[in-house]
Amino acid sequence: MNIIIKTPEEIEKMRVACRLGAEVLDYIAPFVKVGVTTQEIDRLCLDYMVNVQGTKSACLNYAPPGYAPYPAATCTSINHQICHGIPNDRALKEGDIVNIDVTVITKDGFHGDTSRMFLLGTPSIQAKRLCDITFECLWLGISVVKPGGRLGDIGAVIQKHAEKAGFSVVREFCGHGVGRSFHEDPQVLHYGRAGTGAELKPGMIFTIEPMINAGKAAIRQMPDGWTVTTKDRSLSAQYEHTVLVTETGVEALTVSKDCPPAPVGMGV
Repeated sequence: MNIIIKTPEEIEKMRVACRLGAEVLDYIAPFVKVGVTTQEIDRLCLDYMVNVQGTKSACLNYAPPGYAPYPAATCTSINHQICHGIPNDRALKEGDIVNIDVTVITKDGFHGDTSRMFLLGTPSIQAKRLCDITFECLWLGISVVKPGGRLGDIGAVIQKHAEKAGFSVVREFCGHGVGRSFHEDPQVLHYGRAGTGAELKPGMIFTIEPMINAGKAAIRQMPDGWTVTTKDRSLSAQYEHTVLVTETGVEALTVSKDCPPAPVGMGV
């Protein structure tokens, strides 16, 4: 494992990248409404990145080994889609829940990675509760990040909270280091045992992005090669922040003025 400890100069550039990533979600929020297609949401996000921010999308044409290039600027995952949903001409409907995941690349080559859930109209009681619990899982994970802690502390607190609510944690996808590269070490699991894993040190930057299912944890890979759904077609939710381990604790770098505030008692 090669965990990159960022220099003070790199940390400042990551603060900029993460602020810009969060601002894309702030910008798109008013457009996420019943009747709008995820294709249109994607078009608006890309236009904002390129023509307003002067950034690029890390998702567009991203092609890790074994994958065809990803064809869009954002991932838009609706209802039972867990992650990597490809934007299309499907119009959002009353009661839908959708995750929008964006990663910008600045002119300096740094990545800002974040995602949020958006709830359309009046979602079901289960959908609302799932999104609330997932958001709490994110912030509980963030709250245990500190120098001397362990990566396993993050997964343990997330798993405990999700399963106590009767939900399940997706195992196949996790958070990750981020910086000049889209995906760096370490992998940040959203389940596990406290006190295990790599030691957290100041200067580490990584994402925490729990994917929580209303039903079972099993997944299904769709024929497009990217979209991942719940095997039992139960609802799934995800929230994501990029965080920095500081000398005294943690800083959530993708918090913005318009993103949902941390749950009461869970802020850092």
